[in-house]
Amino acid sequence: MRFPADFVFGAATAAYQIEGSTTADGRGESIWDRFCATPGKVENGDTGDPACEHYVRWEEDLDLMRSLGLGGYRFSIAWPRIQPNGRGPANRKGLDFYRRLAGGLQERGITPLATLYHWDLPQALEDGGGWASRDVVERFAEYAQLVFDGLGDSVQNWITHNEPWVTSFLGYAYGVKAPGVTSWPRAIAAAHHALLAHGAAVRAFREGGRDGRIGITLDLTIAEPASDSAEDRAAAERLHSHHNRWFLEPVFRGAYPEDTVELYELSFGPLDVVKDDDLALISQPIDFLGVNFYRPNLVAHDPSRPPLELREADRPGPHTAMNWPIVPAALTQLLLRLQHECNGTPLVITENGAAFADELDGGEVVEDPERRAYLQEHIQAVARAIAQGADVRGYYAWSLLDNFEWEHGYSQRFGLVYVDYPSQRRVLKRSALWYRDLIAEQAGRNGD
Repeated sequence: MRFPADFVFGAATAAYQIEGSTTADGRGESIWDRFCATPGKVENGDTGDPACEHYVRWEEDLDLMRSLGLGGYRFSIAWPRIQPNGRGPANRKGLDFYRRLAGGLQERGITPLATLYHWDLPQALEDGGGWASRDVVERFAEYAQLVFDGLGDSVQNWITHNEPWVTSFLGYAYGVKAPGVTSWPRAIAAAHHALLAHGAAVRAFREGGRDGRIGITLDLTIAEPASDSAEDRAAAERLHSHHNRWFLEPVFRGAYPEDTVELYELSFGPLDVVKDDDLALISQPIDFLGVNFYRPNLVAHDPSRPPLELREADRPGPHTAMNWPIVPAALTQLLLRLQHECNGTPLVITENGAAFADELDGGEVVEDPERRAYLQEHIQAVARAIAQGADVRGYYAWSLLDNFEWEHGYSQRFGLVYVDYPSQRRVLKRSALWYRDLIAEQAGRNGD
């Protein structure tokens, strides 16, 4: 495997999944705090406390990153730490935490990559309609400005939104993630407002004349038909348009895909949430596209379900503990397609990883051969895409630490580092050591 000299190898986390301390230093309630407190929503009744206690153990975790040789660290900023009620002046203690974090990264030679929104909307804003309300766009722009002003001297690389498909459709249509709403019209509105908020944040960043780069992270898939039947091919195309094109085309082409507009309007009525000039704001140039990839989808037509509630067919071969198929070649395919569809915009793998049933057995290292193989095969897939012309600038493994895995609670482990939650002890996994050695090998090849 060979990568450009400036290629960044890093790891990623998200605030609610690792920080804990959900009431410390003036932090407000988020939609995930409320969702976790609702019986039956999260496995085992788990919540965002204690998570990994990163809010108080951050220096230890930064030293851990340095020991692995990470060149970059992607973290998210908890909106309720900055604006406890989603509006008003910045909570200085919240900003101070992220200033210390970013400064500590720079001291250790690790480049910060900050995500403004990774799903923890202040509950006060959800009470007013959340992402389904257009008012949230202005609120997000104000929040972004506070963060840019507070952290702009220590963070130069920014992501506006993480996976707006998940924010909108899993949060507001399927209801499996916070805020747990089941309304397709509200989900479509939430998707549009998330993209509009992205555009507003990019505009604020540009108008501020700030140094650095800004982009958005999308969770993208390869949708494959389960058979050669016309019905299965049409079902796969619907998933591709709903999951991928609905977000890519507004950002890069300034328009929503017509076939999906027709499908939504046929099912739910006119898309009156889209106003004049909205798409011009959404489609401002960005500096990079963040790509989150875990697995492709094998899609089968199911006449018993609505057109967008598709059935995923069983795929032979290895699967993760989440029962996600392991198909590294799909990542190469995706990156090459994006290179063509995104006007040559540089790409960054902002999340890629896998959950497996890791066990702490008393050894100094937790053995996780399946994850090590998963990472190796997917990083090789990135290298193949680069060799074929894809402009990929970095790879951030998901995740640095085992953590709170949303509705799955603490039952799934994605980390390079094992977290023993009762003691909060960190134990390196074999995959972390493999990743460390890969990073050192690539640095050696590039003469660093």
